[in-house]
Amino acid sequence: MSSGTESASTDAWDGEIETEIGHDEYNPYGTLTLISIYFVILAVLWVFMYFVEFLGEGPSVV
Repeated sequence: MSSGTESASTDAWDGEIETEIGHDEYNPYGTLTLISIYFVILAVLWVFMYFVEFLGEGPSVV
């Protein structure tokens, strides 16, 4: 029984930090990409709503 739990504990993260990344070395490109995609989607939807609401026949509730 203990061999099963022992192998599981050796496979799991043991709490030691292998590499410490400083503030200047951290580049969050993934987060910046997601925020940029979200902003582009919002801008496209805003432009689309402008054309639907104000260039259509009249104001409508969407």
